[in-house]
Amino acid sequence: MGVADIAGLIAAIAFAILTGFLIYPLIRLGKLFDQIAATVRDSGDHAIPALDEGVTTVRQINRSLEDVNKISEAASSTARNVGALADLYGSFLGKPVIKIASTLYAVRSTVGSFMAGRRASDAAATDASTTTKGE
Repeated sequence: MGVADIAGLIAAIAFAILTGFLIYPLIRLGKLFDQIAATVRDSGDHAIPALDEGVTTVRQINRSLEDVNKISEAASSTARNVGALADLYGSFLGKPVIKIASTLYAVRSTVGSFMAGRRASDAAATDASTTTKGE
């Protein structure tokens, strides 16, 4: 055996030891990749039903919003109808009520001024009669 053979033998032994040390991390790395693949597979299995439930939920919310829109439209229509009805009653009943109130005010003012004038003329007549009696 020569020096080259001994050097080759040492290199082969060193390579075998290095390979022995690298086998354990490579086996662990392979197990890690297997676990990652299983996790991704499970995530996919759980994600698809969750997405389906999300789509179902969005559809139900859209139906509910359509119902709310119908209710809002009905309430708006009712409010417009009540407003129109109030305007109708206001024009139908309001004008006669205003006319009656203004007529009653005019009568009251006229009667009040008439009575005030009569009192003034009665007072003047009373003053005139007392002054003529006193002379």
